Amino acid sequence: MPVDARKNRYLGMLLATVAAIIWAGNFVIARGVNQQIPPITLAFCRWSLATVLMIPIAYAAFKKEWHILTKHKAYLFWVSLSGIALFNTCLYISGHYTTAINMALISTTSSPIFATTFAIIFIGERINAFRLTGMLVCLSGVLLLISKGSLQTLLSFTFSIGDLWALAGAIAFAVYNVLVRKKPATISATTFLLAIFGLGTLLILPGFLMEQVNATPIVWNNSLVVSLIYLGAGTSVVSFLCWNAAIKRIGAGTTVLFGNLIPIISTIEAVLFLNEPFQKIHMISAGIVIFGLILANSGQHKKQSQHV
Repeated sequence: MPVDARKNRYLGMLLATVAAIIWAGNFVIARGVNQQIPPITLAFCRWSLATVLMIPIAYAAFKKEWHILTKHKAYLFWVSLSGIALFNTCLYISGHYTTAINMALISTTSSPIFATTFAIIFIGERINAFRLTGMLVCLSGVLLLISKGSLQTLLSFTFSIGDLWALAGAIAFAVYNVLVRKKPATISATTFLLAIFGLGTLLILPGFLMEQVNATPIVWNNSLVVSLIYLGAGTSVVSFLCWNAAIKRIGAGTTVLFGNLIPIISTIEAVLFLNEPFQKIHMISAGIVIFGLILANSGQHKKQSQHV
């Protein structure tokens, strides 16, 4: 592999890792604020703030490319629906019924499998032995974390209604990861994000209004405000820019594998912020997932041609 191509690939891996680190906090917040704000309201506030933050960044390009956006209305609708409206709304609903660890584990074990499958079927993305093996290694590492090394625990694992909502979100995000690979090259990255953030917010609006009918008034406090800023700026603007840039460099199927870092990072955050004990199984699981990521990327030699 040429030096420039190798550097470009390493940059893609770094960007995907940064996005995963930021996104790990999304699960913790989804669970942490579930008693303070309704789930669809949380999603609406997050994406409203993200849209506002993107305006000064992308407005000039957005205005210039408006005529291009109008030619791709159907495409933008499906990307906004899957990656913005459905993914995190399902996740926030899940946070009212299941733990943050379950949300992270279910999403990260299932989404790579769905995304790889969809990429192969719908856009003809090739999967080699390295990526397939790496995906299975990542999956085994996360399953080890779920089971805590006990086959009996793994076999007795059951899905709650919250777990099913997390699974639905994982499917939506897998669809987004595939669709974003087909983004027209004439639409810049910032214009793309402003378009899907704004459209996604509008798609959430009906649910937000219906939720307000029976919702109790929100009691605003510093913790809730900081959480919303983290969601709107960090997990939306910064992480999506990083994630989409990573997809451009290393492909959808490989990028989504980095989502397997999320439960590992979420565990570290739980130790740091929730004083949960760090166990040996966490270290072993993290090592397996990281090895799987390295393996999945070691056999990639073809430069990605799609632009995000």
